[in-house]
Amino acid sequence: MKLALIFVFITALIIGVSYGMHGPVLPVFAKNDIGANYSELGFIGFANFIPYMFIPLFVGVLLDRFNNGYLLALGAVINSSSIYLLSVAQSVPEIMAFRIMTGIAHAFFWPPCQSIISNISTDKTRVRNLSLFTMFFVIGFMIGPLAGSILLEDVNTTYRVLFQITGFVLATAIISAILVSKRNITNNQENFSFAALKEIKKFPTIVILVIFFTATFGIILSIYPAFLDDSGMSDNDILLIYFVFGISRVVTLVFGGKLSKITSTALVACVLTVAGGLLFSVIAETTLEFSVAMLLMGFGFGVFSPLTLGVVLSRTRKAISGKVIGSYETVFGIGWVVGPTIGGPLIESYGNEAAYFVFGVIGIGIAILAGIKRKRLEPKVFS
Repeated sequence: MKLALIFVFITALIIGVSYGMHGPVLPVFAKNDIGANYSELGFIGFANFIPYMFIPLFVGVLLDRFNNGYLLALGAVINSSSIYLLSVAQSVPEIMAFRIMTGIAHAFFWPPCQSIISNISTDKTRVRNLSLFTMFFVIGFMIGPLAGSILLEDVNTTYRVLFQITGFVLATAIISAILVSKRNITNNQENFSFAALKEIKKFPTIVILVIFFTATFGIILSIYPAFLDDSGMSDNDILLIYFVFGISRVVTLVFGGKLSKITSTALVACVLTVAGGLLFSVIAETTLEFSVAMLLMGFGFGVFSPLTLGVVLSRTRKAISGKVIGSYETVFGIGWVVGPTIGGPLIESYGNEAAYFVFGVIGIGIAILAGIKRKRLEPKVFS
């Protein structure tokens, strides 16, 4: 395995750990310590994800012109700073401001990693390597809640101190990102082209699927922990449930390469399991039941990204792959914004379970659509 891949995987692992340490408890901190309501939690999620609607387009252009490792290191610097600053937040607007920084930073993390992997992978190994990258991130996201639980429950660490520790953990990713840059990861330096940015429009079914997955994922990241808290789950329970979520995603990603051989069928199954997990959350009451819901959703959220990106890149000229990745990630941003923005007010107006019921029903409809359009969900076959 090439050293650049190893360094990218290490970076993903570190960032995943840091996200897992603070992400599941941030909504609880905002609700209990700052006094945020569900609509405001939705706004915090909106602030986190809104940069991802625009910044990936800019980053996508940079990917085709500059060393991708340098862009990755810049993302790690911004990201660690944004998480550390959460420790001094005193209001919802301040949290929103710091989450905007996190959203910008994430745009300098995920697309550069995908671009590096795409550039050094063959057509046959691309989905496997993208799955491994996501798996390392998810393993980190799985380890993170356990570390956070130990700090909160056993060491009696406060939320604010946890954010400081998490910021320092993420800062170590700067080292591995710099090591990636030494491998001279660059693309073909093709001139800027708006046509390249519009390539993603050739995949309408993929766009619909990605928006559904990211919208629901945005709710799971920004609102669901507060829902668990209101359902009687302790901080330790919440972190344990997200640990189970991580296990499910990792197990699924292990089979990412094999699932790419039945991409359309796998994507339909992913939608159905996410919808099933959302609907089961409506009636869940215990830690075990919420863990089952997360297991279901973990399957779908585990492999949808490498599978859908694999389809897109298999039908894209390598010379504009960076720009296309930027456009693809912008679709992620749209979904991440839509989910919390709609989910928060839905819960505030119609009850704690409303968002999960609505998106669960929508998911069933999208699964039917995906089944009908299965031919558009298959990658280009290479001999």
